[in-house]
Amino acid sequence: MTWWCTGVRWRVGGGPALGWYGEGKGERESPLAFGDVLAFRAVGGRRCLGVWRGGRRTPCPAGEAVPGRGTRAQCAECAGIDRAHSVAADTVADDPRPYHVYLAWFGDGMVKVGITGVGRGSARLLEQGAVAFTWLGRGPLMAARRAEELLRSALGVPDRIPYARKRAVRAMLPPAGERAGELERAHATAIALDGWPESLERLPCEVVDHAEVFGLADGLADGLRGGGAGCVVSELVEGGVVAGTLVAAAGPDLHLLEAGGRGLVVDCRLLGGWRLERVSGAVTSVPVKEVPAMQGGLF
Repeated sequence: MTWWCTGVRWRVGGGPALGWYGEGKGERESPLAFGDVLAFRAVGGRRCLGVWRGGRRTPCPAGEAVPGRGTRAQCAECAGIDRAHSVAADTVADDPRPYHVYLAWFGDGMVKVGITGVGRGSARLLEQGAVAFTWLGRGPLMAARRAEELLRSALGVPDRIPYARKRAVRAMLPPAGERAGELERAHATAIALDGWPESLERLPCEVVDHAEVFGLADGLADGLRGGGAGCVVSELVEGGVVAGTLVAAAGPDLHLLEAGGRGLVVDCRLLGGWRLERVSGAVTSVPVKEVPAMQGGLF
């Protein structure tokens, strides 16, 4: 039976896991734990994973090959189908389900506003790598959209932050109290604004912190502190190996410490569509991009 990696998954109240898809077998997961050694080889070429919608995956009809450097394991046709049914792409206006509006914190001065389905809980925040967050409101989709635009403009915060910026500050997180304080101040300003949609319920500030879940709390990532320059995997290639000890994870990123002491970030969006074989006694051989060391060592 062939299983294709679908990338990293997060479950509310749990840690990260690698997801897998097997045609005719559905989906499964392999939980990941900090301190585990991860060593795998990419084989079989990278293929389109089809479309995931409504809790089910529709396979790509042609089983198209996709480039190794892309962060979406989809061909153009499947990506177009996904986008046509995407709330995130603002192509759906009649979704009857309730939505949350949230403020997410990724680093000092790095706050964004967004929306997510109430039924998903905080899963979207884990997937984005939000170190801390608080809800702002709850209501119909279009009301949540209007509030999102109001808050983005009034607070001067974006609705998207590149993953490269998020991972660059993970080693320099201020104390939990400072993280919460920044969100509390932004929340107070947001709640006091005029122009909120009447159908959107305003929610109190209740900051949730993910530093420990991500392995970023004090003492949990000491293996990377002061570890010198690190690298980010730029693509997987046929026969390429990734190997290291898992020390932290946030959003799609796995932070590994290689046997020689080098830090390595694996964006698991690059793993999607590959078959991964377990190996032992191997060293990383996939293309990587070196990045300068930053104070704290998680680069």
